[in-house]
Amino acid sequence: MNSNIRPENMTRITTKELAEAFIDEQVRLVREQVGDKKVLLALSGGVDSSVVAALLIKAIGKQLVSVHVNHGLMRKGESEQVIEIFEKGLNANLVYVDASERFLNLLAGVSEPEKKRKIIGAEFINVFAEEASKLEGIEFLAQGTIYPDILESIKQAEGKKAVKSHHNVGGLPEDLQFELVEPLKLLFKDEVRVVGEALGLPHGMVYRQPFPGPGLGVRCLGAITRDRLEALREADAILRDEFDKCGLAEKVWQYFIAIPDIKSVGVKDESRYEGWPAIIRAVNTTDAMSATIEEIPYAVLHKITARITAEVDGINRVLYDLTPKPTGTIEWE
Repeated sequence: MNSNIRPENMTRITTKELAEAFIDEQVRLVREQVGDKKVLLALSGGVDSSVVAALLIKAIGKQLVSVHVNHGLMRKGESEQVIEIFEKGLNANLVYVDASERFLNLLAGVSEPEKKRKIIGAEFINVFAEEASKLEGIEFLAQGTIYPDILESIKQAEGKKAVKSHHNVGGLPEDLQFELVEPLKLLFKDEVRVVGEALGLPHGMVYRQPFPGPGLGVRCLGAITRDRLEALREADAILRDEFDKCGLAEKVWQYFIAIPDIKSVGVKDESRYEGWPAIIRAVNTTDAMSATIEEIPYAVLHKITARITAEVDGINRVLYDLTPKPTGTIEWE
């Protein structure tokens, strides 16, 4: 049986007791796999990599080297939060790498979504390889791969196209020099959260907004430009701020802004003004394989629209995406 295919009789992890049994089993398996060698972890600060970090710290302690790569596609203030939580709060062995210029230069002019994902995935591995070369005994690469990543990246039946590749699945090079450690690869997102709470991670970390590996790179639609990327970062921060204020942050599973590479005519200071549209996406799901649309009150939508169009340079319209999954995926790219 393919080790990446979840057994049909696998019990869903829905309670603390089941999560603790899963943790005990994975700790045993990780120790058997790793031995006394070191593991390099791609630590984004999202729930998946955070749970992997906590699990591996429990299993192998200081043998884990966590690397946070700022690829220039993070949300506003995100890298600073990762450093604060992991380095200071969890006393992690953390290496911070600012590779933003490197990633943005590679992505310049690239508009095809799958190509963008693969560039980001491959460059992640390059960065990790460079960091590993500075350390002794690194033989393993840990990843926060979860089951939906695999389902959406491989062909599940002959003739069926993959939905999309994920940087931690479809973007990995064939000559990868590390052996992979992926303790969550058979879990759905809701199960990962249960495991995270059983590991004692803070509630805010466990229920942190899901964020794709390619980051804002798949929300700055088409070829990424620095001005549109910055507009996206600011608009997304406003959306998250307003959702926090009105209580939607805890109610909605995932919400974000996407900005396509198109402009429309608007009016600003009584003059013609061409700007981008900011598209709000807000969905609810339990397993990320299907999703429904959250009904946001019009008063909230009006407030978000007013703030984005007034505070963010380059945006003159705000739209709301009403498409469930299927037919749309959660992310636009």
